[in-house]
Amino acid sequence: MTTVAPRVVPRGPTGVAMLGTLWKLGRDRLGLMRSAAETYGDAVRLGPGRGLHFFNHPDHAKHVLADNSQNYHKGIGLMHARRALGDGLLTSEGELWREQRRVIQPVFQARRIAQQAGIVAEEAGRLVDRLETHAGGEPVDMMREMTGLTLGVLGRTLLDADLSGFRSLGSAFEAMQDQAMFEMASMNLVPMWVPLPQQMRFRRARRELEEIVDELAARRRSRPGHEDHDDALSRLLESTRREADPAVGRRRLHDELTTLLLAGHETTASTLGWTFHLLDRHPQVWERVRAEAVAVLGDRPPTYEDLPRLTYIGMVLSEAMRLYPPVWMLSRRAQEADEVGGYRVPAGTDVLICPYTLHRHRAYWDDPDRFDPERFSPSASADRPRYAYVPFGAGPRFCVGNHLGLMEAVFVVAMVSRRLRLHTPDGHRVVPEPMLSLRIRGGLPMTVRALT
Repeated sequence: MTTVAPRVVPRGPTGVAMLGTLWKLGRDRLGLMRSAAETYGDAVRLGPGRGLHFFNHPDHAKHVLADNSQNYHKGIGLMHARRALGDGLLTSEGELWREQRRVIQPVFQARRIAQQAGIVAEEAGRLVDRLETHAGGEPVDMMREMTGLTLGVLGRTLLDADLSGFRSLGSAFEAMQDQAMFEMASMNLVPMWVPLPQQMRFRRARRELEEIVDELAARRRSRPGHEDHDDALSRLLESTRREADPAVGRRRLHDELTTLLLAGHETTASTLGWTFHLLDRHPQVWERVRAEAVAVLGDRPPTYEDLPRLTYIGMVLSEAMRLYPPVWMLSRRAQEADEVGGYRVPAGTDVLICPYTLHRHRAYWDDPDRFDPERFSPSASADRPRYAYVPFGAGPRFCVGNHLGLMEAVFVVAMVSRRLRLHTPDGHRVVPEPMLSLRIRGGLPMTVRALT
């Protein structure tokens, strides 16, 4: 643990500056985290009373997320988002979370992921074919395409279901995310019944998602021999069926399946969007990506065994996730008093670990705002602290689907890059919109040029 001068609480804003901090806490948390790290250092106290403690050092992240994780439950942000997202794996706590994790963990085992590689490659191939039809034409919204791709992969690999017929899924999830962001910004102070436009969109989206969940469940139960399935949907159906109250079981099924659908597609879609944007801005990196894809794959689809051979593409994705981490803020609440990096953390204090700022910490990343995949070469990363890079979180709540998401991202980047060149139209400004992940605000229009 890093030694610091004894201090009861970390430094932080006071007086009028504190009022500005509280305003930014509701309006611009990403900007607040970055300015706090630049102004006050690795440990910052934000807010009055017990306050809100922001820690931005690898040792701090290790302590809160892994070493003493049992003392830190979900905190500000996801606690507020629970009213919109329910009690799925992302927001639940305690015994419920442990049961949910136990139920879902087996479908993400490496052996099963390897068996799904053919499906992922097939869906990526369909994406390339769709994009190629736009070659030389008007820009295509890559975020829409990435969302469609990742939902397709998720449906076939985890649910054994075709989700393409549920055309409202994308817009429904967008409404869910917007509501979760609103809940965090408003601290749950606005009742759900208030007829604000976004709350009305959310209520419609929630009804649509409930109907989709009910239909997916009904389709599975109507299949002959459905009890023999062992995918995520079957596991969720069996787990929630055991609830004594059928209404509770149905609510749990809705929350857990909605969370799986949302988290299972959003983070990978965002990572791919940022990656293609960065490849467009750095043509020399794109050239190396394409050369590796052609050298390793030729004209054939990728297989699971190709993953360790697509080394540079993996480095590119790691660097994209460093700059734009799939989960950009991790919030926890201390259950008992603790000490982090020499700073006292009272019981009940909300604690923030921000991968976005941790990944740009100048002590561990040279010229941190620059896109440079070579940071993740074996020689460059050998001495870097493990917890300086936490794109999927860390500790017991480490993202359960990271291996499937990475395989999907590597396959897509390789297959798109060897056949197509994508460009963002001149003058289009790409802006992050933080929620559960750093999604791209307003979509990502890109023109398509065929290479063969």
